[in-house]
Amino acid sequence: MSTPKRLSRSRALAAKLTHAALSILRDNGKEMAMRDLLDKVKASVSLDEWDKARYEKSGYVRWESILHFFSIDCVKAGYLVKKKGIWYITPEGEEALKLGPEKLLEQATTAYRKWKAAQPEPPEVAEEETPTVVTEQVVAFEDVEQKALEGLEKYINGKNPYEFQDIAAALLRGMGYYTPFVAPKGKDGGVDIVAYRDPLGTQSPRIQVQIKHREAPASVQEVRQLMGLLQKEGDVGIFVSTGGFSPDARAAARSSHVHVELIDLNRFVGLWQEFYDKLSDEDKSLLPLRPIYFLGMKE
Repeated sequence: MSTPKRLSRSRALAAKLTHAALSILRDNGKEMAMRDLLDKVKASVSLDEWDKARYEKSGYVRWESILHFFSIDCVKAGYLVKKKGIWYITPEGEEALKLGPEKLLEQATTAYRKWKAAQPEPPEVAEEETPTVVTEQVVAFEDVEQKALEGLEKYINGKNPYEFQDIAAALLRGMGYYTPFVAPKGKDGGVDIVAYRDPLGTQSPRIQVQIKHREAPASVQEVRQLMGLLQKEGDVGIFVSTGGFSPDARAAARSSHVHVELIDLNRFVGLWQEFYDKLSDEDKSLLPLRPIYFLGMKE
């Protein structure tokens, strides 16, 4: 019987961290902001002083750097998707959790090596090295990206409900829609914005938008209220909630016979970034962005 290969200290820690991160994502709606995920990983994994120490040159915490570094393997294996500061577990990632920490990381690394071998340039960092330069680049980029997202969210949360409603209408215009109705202050009958594909609303879809700008998540009752307003063929509902959505609300939207799209604050910010260049100068001024450029690198 062959003796199992002994893992290096860094790799053994990586196995625990990646398995914990994917498990947390699976158990918390399958997606999470990177910083929130790191907090939950820290609370769920036993870390010693070596794990929590900082690298001398970069100042980055060892366990966080190792998780960032080996998350690249999980991305290449199709277990994990990272987009605009949000980490998502895939169905393949959920299945891989059944392998256990060490086997999961082994398969993820195998997938990474196959991907790397197919690239035109040779690897710049040895596979078994402790994460150093590449990790610092990954962590620096994701850290700045996370801080940028937090800044945007703070700015949005500082707006009153009617100001945020105007920002949401601007986003729809940037996405190519006309917004003939944006609710004034006062009773709106449950619809805050109506959007069309053409100026007269003759083309589908006819979009009705409900907005909740608050810390509390939107409830299933509120989502169902919007569903009840979608009476005409081709009607589509969009529910924007800066406080997110309850699990029941998300489940109701997924199972509904009418199309209701749920947009939380993270997704709203991502859409604003994606369509920012298509906004008018006046609409850009409602939530202005400034790009930051990094040296391109291959993971």
